Amino acid sequence: MTFAPTVSDEVRALVPGFTHVTVEAHGLVNGPSTGESSALLDEAARRLAARLDGRAPHEDPHMTAWRTAYTAFGSKPSRTRNSAEALAKRALSDAGLPRINLLVDVYNAVSVARLIPVGGEDADRVQGTMRLVRATGQEDFVTVAGGEEAVEHPDPGEVVWCDDLGVTCRRWNWRQGPRTRLTEETTSGLFLLESLPPTTSGEVEEAAAELAALLEKFSPGARITVHPAA
Repeated sequence: MTFAPTVSDEVRALVPGFTHVTVEAHGLVNGPSTGESSALLDEAARRLAARLDGRAPHEDPHMTAWRTAYTAFGSKPSRTRNSAEALAKRALSDAGLPRINLLVDVYNAVSVARLIPVGGEDADRVQGTMRLVRATGQEDFVTVAGGEEAVEHPDPGEVVWCDDLGVTCRRWNWRQGPRTRLTEETTSGLFLLESLPPTTSGEVEEAAAELAALLEKFSPGARITVHPAA
């Protein structure tokens, strides 16, 4: 499978200047968080603090742009934060960043250090082509509520990532569904780095190169492809 996500014209019109870079990786080795991946998250938090220099995450120009984008499709950005802002907020709290598993730790570290939303999908669980669209409101989003599987539906006009089976991530990059998340059994991953102006495509490509290098470090011999910014 080759990861070739598409972005609808409706999303492009809603938020001009949106850019994404995809990193495709096969032959990965995942597992529980390690001391090394934990140290990577701690270093990412330090890099974030230096970048913000006392400001709150939402005051960063890139996060401000994402808040504007969320408002454009009817979401309240202070309640449903984009993934990078939500992680940054946790990184600066007393609790710090969560340790999930090796692969999630790696992409979360890049997201926090560079304040760029980064998502990871299990390539073997994605059905068909992933696409970023404005929802009709009829799509299924399978999640877990109270320990039980539950089906939600996005709001009409909401920006969502989906594949042939339904929504994989609601409110652009706010909440990922469990079906395609990276688990300790994942061997093929699809990583999506997303940006809005003033962040440039070059900055996103640098972040993607950093992610690719870390994936190679933690999974030597993995087959990794960084697809051009689109």
